[in-house]
Amino acid sequence: MVADDIRSWGGTVKAQHFVSRPSWREQLPELLARKEGRSVLGIGLRRSYGDSGLNPDGSLIDMTALDRVISFDPVTRLLRAEAGIAFDSILELFVQRGYFLPVTPGTRFVTLGGAVANDVHGKNHHSAGTIGRWVRRIGLIRSDGTEIELTPDDQTGLFAATIGGLGLTGLISWAEIELLPIDSAMMEAETIPFANLDAFFAVAAESDDAADYTVAWVDCLARGDRLGRGLFSRARHAPLGARLTKRAKPKLSMPFAMPGFMLNATSIGLFNGLYFYRGRRAAGPAITPYQPYFYPLDAIGHWNRMYGSRGMYQYQSVVPPATARDATREMLETISKAGEGSFLAVLKTFGGVPSPGLLSFPQAGTTLALDFPNKGQLTLDLLNRLDDIVREAGGRLYPAKDGRISASMFRAGYPAWETFANHVDPAFSSAFWRRVSQ
Repeated sequence: MVADDIRSWGGTVKAQHFVSRPSWREQLPELLARKEGRSVLGIGLRRSYGDSGLNPDGSLIDMTALDRVISFDPVTRLLRAEAGIAFDSILELFVQRGYFLPVTPGTRFVTLGGAVANDVHGKNHHSAGTIGRWVRRIGLIRSDGTEIELTPDDQTGLFAATIGGLGLTGLISWAEIELLPIDSAMMEAETIPFANLDAFFAVAAESDDAADYTVAWVDCLARGDRLGRGLFSRARHAPLGARLTKRAKPKLSMPFAMPGFMLNATSIGLFNGLYFYRGRRAAGPAITPYQPYFYPLDAIGHWNRMYGSRGMYQYQSVVPPATARDATREMLETISKAGEGSFLAVLKTFGGVPSPGLLSFPQAGTTLALDFPNKGQLTLDLLNRLDDIVREAGGRLYPAKDGRISASMFRAGYPAWETFANHVDPAFSSAFWRRVSQ
């Protein structure tokens, strides 16, 4: 066990941790037994933006060396693998065989265990729900050394607490998920420009039945009649095409943190304007490999460094259908007037497929996700104003993206949090959980 300084993906939190890096699952009960009085948390590729994957002055168990496939049944399409396997590796192994992840977030550099612990969602939430709906079994090790195999029909509530449970119910050792059959590694995609927020909701409504995957980029600084303008993308897996595509590696990499002054309202506004007009000119249908469609930011190594040495906050909310239009408009107006935000702004409608986890983030409604360069109190004040809008609309924030939510805001958005707390392993903790539960 070594002491390492670990930084969040957003770069706003850096703290010392005692880190263990096991190579075999058989080592896990022993590691939990000798945690030496410190709280513990399992981690993967550390793509959580805030502090849900950090445990300052406590212990972390780095699961990334536990990345083996345990079994796969081509008839049932059930893949059982160790928790540390990356989605990147699953895709590399199975796309060429005609299978795809049932749900994937916007990066392939997440582990299976991390995906389950955060109950990740993707561009197909309106039809497929979260990854938790596709989990068939979980191997969980509690701090007393007990190893439990959990299934969706679990009557204790521990399965529901572990799905989206932020790694707090114990150490996920392995998981079994159902893969999706595909005929091709290519995507039939279409880009549709929309002029404002009302146009977004119109194209989103018509696309739910027309496409398996939908998402939109939105210009967070546009105002007036152009408020909420952007580019809508919808796609499905192509019925014909190559199953094997060249493994995508980052074409560019940020070698160091950019100076913070380079990200300002002027530079972001210029980028957003050019991006919108370029997207409008290239609009229409296209055939593309799956990697650039699902994982555009993975083409840039260490892209989080573009926000400078002070890092950034990502703010992702979801508000229910009845209040979505007004609340989203108010959030975009607030962001635009403040001149904050970034060129990475995502707008999407979630479907009504219920998530299985007690702390699962997605619910029916509209989700808005933006990155904000960390400008200290100025940024925090803006995020607090957005909190008020989301709370009033009956929405909530995404713990995997959060780095500053208050306990009252968290509890308002997750009314099942006390039920969840009963399933938290007493030896497991995180900076996020200590902030919102006490």
